[in-house]
Amino acid sequence: MRALTPRHADYRDLPRSWRGDLVAGITVAVVALPLALGFGVASGLGAAAGLVTAVVAGAVAAVLGGSHLQVSGPTGAMTVVLLPVVARHGTEAVPVVAIMAGGLVVLAGVLGIGRLVAYIPWPVVEGFTLGIGVVIALQQVPLALDTPRAEGENAGLVALRTLARVDWSQAVAPLALVALVVAVLIALPRLHRGLPASLVAVVLGTVVAEVAGLDVDRIGVLPSGLPAPHLPVVDLETTSALFSAALAVAALAALESLLSARVADGMADDLGRTRPNRELLGQGVANIASGLCGGLPATGAIARTAVNVRAGGRTRVASLTHALVLAAIVYAAAPLVGRIPLSVLAAVLLITAGRMIDLPTARAICRSGRSGALVFCVTLAVTVVFDLVMAVEVGVAVAAVLALRAVARSSGLHREPVPDAPGDRVTAAAERDLLHEHIAVYRIDGALFFADVRRFLDELALVSDVRVVVLRLGNVRVLDASGANALAEIVTDLRRRGMVVLLKGLRPEHRHLARSVGVLDALGDERHLFDDLDEALAHARSHVRRDPATTRMG
Repeated sequence: MRALTPRHADYRDLPRSWRGDLVAGITVAVVALPLALGFGVASGLGAAAGLVTAVVAGAVAAVLGGSHLQVSGPTGAMTVVLLPVVARHGTEAVPVVAIMAGGLVVLAGVLGIGRLVAYIPWPVVEGFTLGIGVVIALQQVPLALDTPRAEGENAGLVALRTLARVDWSQAVAPLALVALVVAVLIALPRLHRGLPASLVAVVLGTVVAEVAGLDVDRIGVLPSGLPAPHLPVVDLETTSALFSAALAVAALAALESLLSARVADGMADDLGRTRPNRELLGQGVANIASGLCGGLPATGAIARTAVNVRAGGRTRVASLTHALVLAAIVYAAAPLVGRIPLSVLAAVLLITAGRMIDLPTARAICRSGRSGALVFCVTLAVTVVFDLVMAVEVGVAVAAVLALRAVARSSGLHREPVPDAPGDRVTAAAERDLLHEHIAVYRIDGALFFADVRRFLDELALVSDVRVVVLRLGNVRVLDASGANALAEIVTDLRRRGMVVLLKGLRPEHRHLARSVGVLDALGDERHLFDDLDEALAHARSHVRRDPATTRMG
C-alpha cells in the first residue's frame, strides 16, 4: 500500500519545472474547457457535469495518480458507454455508476492488476496511439468548418457527412483561423522553444477574430458555478441493475487511463515511468469524487495529456493547475473564455493529433515483420472504425495468436540416433544393431502446450516396430495442462501398443503438473523417469534384452 500513496519524490523536479508546469496547465485548461463542456452535454447530464468532472477528477487524479503527466477528465469514449445508462435509468444514475466504477478501479489497483498493461505489445500501443491521433483529427472537422456535427458515432463517418453538407462560403473565416493557429504552432517552437506556442496561438486567434469581427462559432456562455457535493441516494435494486454498466465503465476507465499514461511515457522519455497500480488507485478515487459531486466517470484523456507534454508539463503540478484553472474560469473568467472561437481550439487539437501520428515508428513496425505489421494495422483500423477498448482487445488477441503460432513453429519433435553405451567394447555389432533397432529416442524442443499438442500426438502415433521409446524432455521450456495431458495420452497409447516408455529430463518445475495430470501414472513405474540419458538408455537396453520377442528375433 505504501507504493500506492503520494510521496515527496512526486515533486522532485518542481524547482526546475514549475514555470513550464504552470504554462502547460493553463494551456491544457484552455483546450480541456470546451471538451469538458461538450462531453457533459453529449452524455446527457449537461455542461456543468462535464466541468465538475474535469475539475474534481482532474485534481484528485493529479495528486493520487501514478503518472506525472496524465490529465484526467471526461472523454468521448466514456460518453458512448454512458448514453445507454441515461436512456434506461435516467441522468441521476450516472453519478452512481461513477462511484461504483471508481470502487472497482480502486480494487483493481490494490490487487495489482495495473501491471498487466505491461503485457500489451508495442505494435498494439503504437497502433492505438496512431489511431487515436486520426480519430482526434477527424473529430475536429465540424469545429474547424463551423458546421453542425452530423449524426453518428464513428468519427470518420461523421467527418464525411459534415463535409457533404458544409457551406463553404461560411467556412472561409474559421478555416482562415485554423490556418493562422496551425502556422503559429508550427513556426513558434522553431523561433523560440521556450514560448508556450499553444497558449500564444489561442490568444492570437481569439484576438484576430475579435478585431476582424469574424462571424465564427465561439465556446459560448458557461455555467455560472459548480454543483455542491452530495451523496446519491439509491436502493439496492437500482444498484444491482447498474453493476454491469459500472463494470464496463471501470474497464474502460482503467484501460484508457493506463494506455494514455503509457503513451505519455513514450512522449517524455526523460521522466519516470508511470506506476500502473497507483494510477488505477488515483483514477478510482477520482471517479468516486466526481460521482459524489454529480459528475461523470473520468479517465486519463490522451488528447489533453498529449497537449500537456507538448506544452512543457513535467510534474503533476501541470495537471493540477489545469483543474484549478478550470475552476477559476467557471467563477471568474467565463465571459472571456466564452469568446474563444471553436475553430481555434480545433486547430490546436489538429496539431496535437498530428504529433501523435509517428510515421517513422509506424514504418519501423511494418518493416519488423509481418506479425508486427498485422497487429499494428489491425489495432489502428479497429481504433478508427470502432473504439479503443475493442481495438486493444482485438490487437492483443491477434498478437497472442501470432505469438502462439510462432512458439508452436519453434517447437519440434526429432528422432535421434541411439548412441553406443559408454565403454561398450564387448557387445557384438549384430547385437548392438538389434538393440538399437528396437529403441527409439525422440527429443521434444520448445513448448508442449495447447496450441501444438495435436501435432506431437499425430507424429508419435506413427511409431512402430520398437520395444522402448525414450522421450527427451530437457528442452521443453513450456508445459501447460494441455501439453501434460497430451504427454499422458502419448505414454498411454505407446504402452497400449506394447512399448515401454521412458522419460528423460522432465524439469523440476514441470513435475508437479505431470504428476497431477497423470503422466507419471501413465508410465506405470516411476523408475521410468530419468535425469541422465545414459542411465535411460541402459535401462532401455535391459528391457530389450529381456523381451522374448527380441530374443527370438536375435
